[in-house]
Amino acid sequence: MLLISVRTLRHLTLVSLLASFATACAISQSQEAQLGASTAAQIAAQLPLVQDADVQSYINTLGNKLTRVTDTRGVSWRFTVVNSKEINAFAVPGGYIYVNRGLIEQAQDMSQLAGVLGHEIGHVTKRHTVEQMKQAQGANVGVALLCTLTSVCNNAASATAINAGGTALFAKFSRSDEVEADAEGVKTVIKAGISPNGIPAMFRLLLRQRESNPNGIATFFATHPLEESRISATEKQIAAYPSSQLRNLQTDTQAFQTFRRRLMALPPAPASKVQ
Repeated sequence: MLLISVRTLRHLTLVSLLASFATACAISQSQEAQLGASTAAQIAAQLPLVQDADVQSYINTLGNKLTRVTDTRGVSWRFTVVNSKEINAFAVPGGYIYVNRGLIEQAQDMSQLAGVLGHEIGHVTKRHTVEQMKQAQGANVGVALLCTLTSVCNNAASATAINAGGTALFAKFSRSDEVEADAEGVKTVIKAGISPNGIPAMFRLLLRQRESNPNGIATFFATHPLEESRISATEKQIAAYPSSQLRNLQTDTQAFQTFRRRLMALPPAPASKVQ
């Protein structure tokens, strides 16, 4: 009799689930939530996550402040800090947003982090990851994601595994998706009473980082195509708002600076490695 371990069965179930979602004509919100929960469980098993109550409280408070003004579907949002020094952020279906510790430590004020969260929220609300899966072919997407999200593939495919840098199939959006998420981010932070100038400011900071330390930020640029045109596009979008609407928006808070200092005071992030 063939014996199958619980872990293997879970992996096979995930493959079947992903494959069925990918081949469906449309993915419902409940299916999206199920896919997100399954993926988040795999991410929790594969990635080092920051386990600090104060850090978790702040990132969820800021994230929920943004989703309250942009989410029209009643998604159960969850925001998590990945304990990685690499600069990156990514989203998976169903309202799961991940931000690397390295990105937060680079942010100079609250509006820059809020802009990153607003951008990733835009990927979820515009269903970019879901659309990617609909375009994938049959069970191949299930196999690819199984190798990406678990350690079951001990061959060349494991090079694409989620690692401490936050590399994930879900994060590899097209340039048009990135531009659309930028626009959503600008709208979202303004609705939440936060300065949108943090978005182009963060882009400029990242471009400077690429010039001075390309290896430290390679993951971000691999998953988030970024050119000067995206900076000018967001600045043009912001300039189109009446000055009265942009007046008195928050750029920074003491709560953010306290959160960032606490994060930086934690033990160093582990070295990146493929799981």
